[in-house]
Amino acid sequence: MYHTIFFDLDGTLTDSKEGIFNCLREAFERLGEPTPPESVLLQFIGPPLQDSFQHFCGFDGEKAQRAIRFFRERYARLGKFENAAAPGMAALCARLKDAGYILALASSKPEEMCRPICEKFGFAPSLQVIAGSASTGDWTKSDVIREAMRRLSLHEEDRASILMVGDRKFDVLGAAECGIDCVGVEFFGYAAPNELEKAGAVAVVRTAEELENFIRTH
Repeated sequence: MYHTIFFDLDGTLTDSKEGIFNCLREAFERLGEPTPPESVLLQFIGPPLQDSFQHFCGFDGEKAQRAIRFFRERYARLGKFENAAAPGMAALCARLKDAGYILALASSKPEEMCRPICEKFGFAPSLQVIAGSASTGDWTKSDVIREAMRRLSLHEEDRASILMVGDRKFDVLGAAECGIDCVGVEFFGYAAPNELEKAGAVAVVRTAEELENFIRTH
């Protein structure tokens, strides 16, 4: 049975599309680059920014770092609040906490940005740990999962009781690297068709109610 639940942030607890898109547009404008089509911008929701700018835009490491700096300057001012809570998720987290589950955030977004978002949208009171990337650079999903485990004093023998919840293959694959299961959520359609299943998600759900039913019965 699962006892500890790790949540991704963007696309899982919140719909962050508006803020991410606006910050990407500003970053490309300040670089003097054309903004890619929305089909490309959607791929930025989930993976670390460094990987996205290099893989989807062909930027070298130095240019990707400049793009990230421009992105985060706007994100820190405005973008982090240009989003909304996923329907039903704040209430679900509160119910799970009341039922005795241990909840934590495990996001590749910088931790200093995760905390105010979780506080604004009502998730913080339910989360025992809010783990994100260090300010020095984006961590992989497996990095932040291991950090959340460290802060909760969880070890290898506890892995069977931990469940990751995320909306992209990066959540599923990162969880697998750490030896834990991941359930995929399709709240906003950011993942490609069958992406979560192909990555190895133990289940895919589409509403907070479906997610709660899966957690409570496994």
